[in-house]
Amino acid sequence: MLPPANRLRREQEFSAVYRKGIRRNSRHLTLRALRHSNKAGSAQQQTDLQSLPATCIGISISLKVSKRSVVRNRIKRQIRAALRQMLPRLSPGWNLVIVVRPTAQECNYGEFLQELEQLLVEAEVLNGN
Repeated sequence: MLPPANRLRREQEFSAVYRKGIRRNSRHLTLRALRHSNKAGSAQQQTDLQSLPATCIGISISLKVSKRSVVRNRIKRQIRAALRQMLPRLSPGWNLVIVVRPTAQECNYGEFLQELEQLLVEAEVLNGN
């Protein structure tokens, strides 16, 4: 599981990411990302970096991926494990939704890890550490 501070829970949070967020695609996954608005000027940007909320993540997987809940839950567990590994390298202040495509059924953990890292780098959410 992801830590409670890093979970998207409410439908309103998911909807906001879908409406206003950026989209990055790969073969098996789609990343939707929305940065929290930072109303302060650039002079206070470094001090505000610590005050930004933790990056929150949600995973969306539909019945199109598989009708069997066992398969869908296995995919979610693999994606969560990959995200947990990258959590210290994520920039704070983002809301992320990982949308799983139907082709993800044939993926393994290594492929999920690689695709997630690529998508997060493209969206500039992942630090270079």
